[in-house]
Amino acid sequence: MIFTRWSAKLPGTQRRTAQRADRATPPAGPAAPTPSAVSEPDAPSAASGTGSVPAARAEPATADAPAPAAAPPTVDALSVHDILGTIPALVAVVYGPEHRIAYVNGAYAGVFGPRPAGHTAREALPELAELGLLPLMDQVLRSGKPRTVKSRRVPGGAGADHTRDGYYTFTCTPIEVAASGPAPDPEVACIAPHKGVLVFGADVTDQVESAERLRASEARQREAAVTLQRSLLPQELEQPDDLRVAATYQPGGTDAAVGGDWYDVITLGAGRTALVIGDVMGRGVRAAAVMGQLRTAVRAYARLDLPPHEVLQLLDGLAAEIDASQIATCVYAVHDPNEGRLVYSSAGHLPILVRDADGTVRRAAEPTGPPLGTGGWLHTSGSVPLGPGCSAVLYTDGLVERRDKDIDDGVEALEAAFAGASGAPDIVCDRLLRSLGITAAHDDDVAILVLQHPERTGHDAELFHNAALELHGGTEAAPRARAFASGVLASWRFSPELHDLGVLAASELVANSLQHGTPPMRLRLRRTDRRLIIEVTDGDDHLPRRRRAEPADEAGRGISIVATIASSWGSRRTPGGGKAVWCEFALPRT
Repeated sequence: MIFTRWSAKLPGTQRRTAQRADRATPPAGPAAPTPSAVSEPDAPSAASGTGSVPAARAEPATADAPAPAAAPPTVDALSVHDILGTIPALVAVVYGPEHRIAYVNGAYAGVFGPRPAGHTAREALPELAELGLLPLMDQVLRSGKPRTVKSRRVPGGAGADHTRDGYYTFTCTPIEVAASGPAPDPEVACIAPHKGVLVFGADVTDQVESAERLRASEARQREAAVTLQRSLLPQELEQPDDLRVAATYQPGGTDAAVGGDWYDVITLGAGRTALVIGDVMGRGVRAAAVMGQLRTAVRAYARLDLPPHEVLQLLDGLAAEIDASQIATCVYAVHDPNEGRLVYSSAGHLPILVRDADGTVRRAAEPTGPPLGTGGWLHTSGSVPLGPGCSAVLYTDGLVERRDKDIDDGVEALEAAFAGASGAPDIVCDRLLRSLGITAAHDDDVAILVLQHPERTGHDAELFHNAALELHGGTEAAPRARAFASGVLASWRFSPELHDLGVLAASELVANSLQHGTPPMRLRLRRTDRRLIIEVTDGDDHLPRRRRAEPADEAGRGISIVATIASSWGSRRTPGGGKAVWCEFALPRT
């Protein structure tokens, strides 16, 4: 913007006014007609001798003649104050390296008060320093390019009574202030050519307040979603006898809506533990609600003690019924301390990482099915060794996925971090979050589940024992089972009452297997620091059920007796065919 003259009028108005006056004066020359050149009707023509026609009489203008067209309006005659003084934006003009005041309009004076012309901005415009505009104005003078700062807060700068704060977006534009003589207007202090800056402040208070209300509404919705999410997650994880387990959930930053990540730990009985982690695609309250329904369904299906792939098969159909437009990924795994393995099935989820006792980290590389809710797929189960001294981590994609990197790079970074993460499971969770750079401002929510199968030594090892007996059938099988159970329980130094109850339960389970099962049969006794577990397996896959026996019935009371004397009991089908029937006795706290 070039101001060629600074006066009470816009720059260049006097020059353009003179040009209009020049255009109004007819040009001199032979082509310019004059009134005296027009002939009267009675005057003889110089060429009358040649028979020429006399000139026509001039006729006066009539009322019916059209008026000449009016000139289009222009703004040339408007002064600087006529324009800048009436706009509601804040306007200030300064010149020179010290930014001396040349002009401030009425809107500027209404917000900050009148400012004397000719004084430096640092002295007379302290608000520019408070808004951080003085360094910006220096840059504009040096570079000759405009600069803009957005939504600067101005105390008392909004409303007719200036009782509330306002917000303005300021644009500093380079100009050239010049004059050809003394300025007639006393507000103008510059009469010599100078480089200057035009400061223009647009009121954006309404937009800022609207944005703040929107952010507050989004914050309330996010808080509700986070509250719902956390209420649907386990408030306290179940702690299995043979595993140490910890989990953590961290929602995304304030700019990210909460997602549908979840985890759970479910004790299945007989020392077995189910571990699950999943992620509902999408964000907000809806994703959290779908997550809650899936987590509840997982716990219900886990009580059936089904193989992992069958649990995911049931979840797949349920996810499609809950909301066909949303899908979810999930890993369901079962740890059996007797087998020392982690059997799992994955529905589109990231691989489980397992760290062996020697520190080697490997991925559970088994076939993975599609996410839940897609339908039409038969999931399969895989397994990975997880014996004493091993650890495993289950996680969601928010831990390893980055916008600028491949997800495999994130999994490799997690492998490296997991290899060096030592300590209790909760400490490992925190170290993995720090190693992967997860902060409160992370753009996605993260769930981590860490499990450890510790090696037990010393007195702790004395609390964990296993004993098993192969049963070959025949009439001697039941007496052998009772004698074996009695000897084992006596060696474990149980009280006489618990010893007798354990022998009775083992006898009833073996008798039930001998009558209704098929070889091979096995009796297994296991003790932990919290319970005594008695389990019998055989080759028949028909699961027993508890029923009411009539007084005249000679059979049908075995399972009822076990259910009455034990803390809990259950049955499941084994992977190789057959079944396992078990019961537990809670040990007294010492």
